[in-house]
Order: sequence, then structure tokens, then C-alpha cells
Amino acid sequence: MTASLDALDLDPAFALHRGGKLEVRSTIPVRNADDLALAYTPGVARVCSAIADNPDLANDYTWASNVVAVVSDGTAVLGLGDIGPAAAMPVMEGKALLFKEFGGVDSVPICLACTDVDEIVETVARLAPSFGGINLEDISAPRCFEIEERLRDLLSIPVFHDDQHGTAIVVLAALRSAARLTGRPLSELRAVVAGAGASGVAVTRILVNAGIGDIAVADSKGLIFEGREGMNPVKDALARDTNRLGLKGSTEQALAGADVFVGLSGATVSETAIAGMAAGSIVFALSNPTPEVHPEIAAKYATVVATGRSDFPNQINNVLAFPGVFRGALDVRASTITENMKVAAATALADVVGDEVAADYIIPSPFDIRVAPAVTAAVARQARIDGVARK
Repeated sequence: MTASLDALDLDPAFALHRGGKLEVRSTIPVRNADDLALAYTPGVARVCSAIADNPDLANDYTWASNVVAVVSDGTAVLGLGDIGPAAAMPVMEGKALLFKEFGGVDSVPICLACTDVDEIVETVARLAPSFGGINLEDISAPRCFEIEERLRDLLSIPVFHDDQHGTAIVVLAALRSAARLTGRPLSELRAVVAGAGASGVAVTRILVNAGIGDIAVADSKGLIFEGREGMNPVKDALARDTNRLGLKGSTEQALAGADVFVGLSGATVSETAIAGMAAGSIVFALSNPTPEVHPEIAAKYATVVATGRSDFPNQINNVLAFPGVFRGALDVRASTITENMKVAAATALADVVGDEVAADYIIPSPFDIRVAPAVTAAVARQARIDGVARK
């Protein structure tokens, strides 16, 4: 077994992951009996009694107000699909690492050995008193929508499915910058979103809330429109809020004359379809590892091109959003994360780019030290405006 592990460790990714990427550290020293008596028994009993009398004190005298649970069932992990809870743990550890490195937020990865919606909701609800927020991760659609909605209704702490909303926030930020670069307001843009899974639905919703002119959404069966048979309730709701032109057919048909393409499905889009978009078009081909259209091909026709990959300009990366979103929500003890808070986060990201916007710079780097503070401040401010801040 040791020889086998040694062989795996020749791969730097395996070597980095040996033993996991996280640990728990004490925030106070325990150097003598007095320290021990305060940190544990008997001193801890006084704190416990006070919290029992006033549960809100848990926010001040435990870690709960600064700790997020990163929860997954391993059913939709990156591009790997349903790989189960054990195999999902390296991703959840990585998420927790990013929370700390980019937002100063402590988090605990929790991989559940169940896929039943009721069981997941019940389990997370029972764990919630230990945390200040819940980040849902890599849970397959359409179950992810119901799980998030039910937990939001049950809990008085933020619940945020990053695959949906992290992507949506960064897409909106990038689109704001791209629209600014091309000299058009969002209200004059017609967009096509390919994909009606977790990220596609959330991107569509945030674009609608941000006031985009019109948007058509396509799934594997074609464009979504009112009255189309065989749609689930989530897609029925999308149909009511989108596709004002009543378009039917395929993604490529809808792209004719469109201003914006957002690819979140992995389905290939032809060069001909991209060429047929409006002048000054904006193409976000975000599927990984293979974009819907190669960025070099898209750049022949589009003014702005973005992908989900780090080896091309304008990477749409969720790490730009979720650390600051949770940091801002936790700082004001928000009871939830509102749609306005997400839009505020996107606006803050776009403002980091500001006047420096260019075809190859519509979104900042995750390593730009301005990003997390800007998002944090915007989210906290909007939470107060929306009346969900408790601090």
C-alpha cells in the first residue's frame, strides 16, 4: 500500500492532497492549569449557561457566527458527475480552503451519504445551530433547487448554492463590464443562455433581475417557452419570465441577431451561429474543460469573449464571489442572502474593473486584493438596506 501511495505522490496534485488540505487550530493558548480551567471546565460552564439563557450569545461566544458548512452529496461534482461523498471530499476541502484564503471565512466540509431531498434537508437543518451559514455544493439539478428553497425557508442563516449563485454573480459582473465596453445598457441586450441546470437557471434569474432586455433559455430539448410540454416547475417559471419573442427551436436558431451568448451546457455551438450574432456580440462559453465554442473562433466575430478556463482571458470563476458574499453576510449576521445582495456583489465586482475595462479584462483576477473587500462591503451594505442584517 505504501509503495502504491508513493507512486501516486509522484503526481504533484496527489502530493499536495496527502493527508487533506485542512486542519483545526486553536485561537487561544493553553499553557497552564488556569488556561485549561477557562477554556474548558469549569470556566466553560458559565458561558454555556449564559447561552442557554440567551441563545443569541452563541454568535459572540462560539465560532458559529464565522463558520460556514460546505455541504455536498457528491452527485454533481465539477465535470466528474455523480462520484459520491467520499470522492467529493477533496473538492469540498478545496472550497473550504478558498473560503479562508480569499474571504477569511472558516468552513467545514460535510459530505453526506444520502441523496434523498428530505434526508438532506433534515440533516442540514439539524446541523445548522453549529454554523453561521450553509454553502450547498455540487448537488445535482433539479434537486438542488428544492433543497436550497426548503432550507432557506427553515433556517434563519444564509443558505447559498454556489453552483447557482456564485456563477450567476460573476456572469452578471462580467456582462456589466462587457456592456460598458460595447457602449450598450443591459436593457438593450438580447441574450441566449444555453443550459437550464443549476447555473443556467440562476444566471437567467439574475440577468432578469438586473434588467436585461430579453433572454431566451435552451435546454437539451430546445428553447424554453410557455406551454412547452414536459417541463419541470423550475422551467415553467423560467418560461413565464423569459423569451418575450416567443422563440422556438434550437440555441443556434435563437442566436441569430442576439447580442449575448452564455454557454452553460457543454453542447457545441457552431462557428456559423456565432457569426450570425449581432455586431459587437458578447460570447461567454463557460463549460469546462471544453467550451461550447473555442474562444479563438468566437473572437473572430465577438467583441468580448469569456470562458471558464484559466488559460484564456476573462475567466468566469466563482471564487470571485462566494468568499466575499459570505464574509459580508456573516459580518452583519444576515438572516438570508437576498437577490439584491447578489446583484450588489456583481456590481461591486464590475466596479473593481471600472475604467480599466478592455476586451481581455472584463473581470478582475481572484488574486486582486480589492475583490473580496469590495464584495464584502457591497453585500453587507445591501443586507442592511434589505432589512436582513441583525448586526
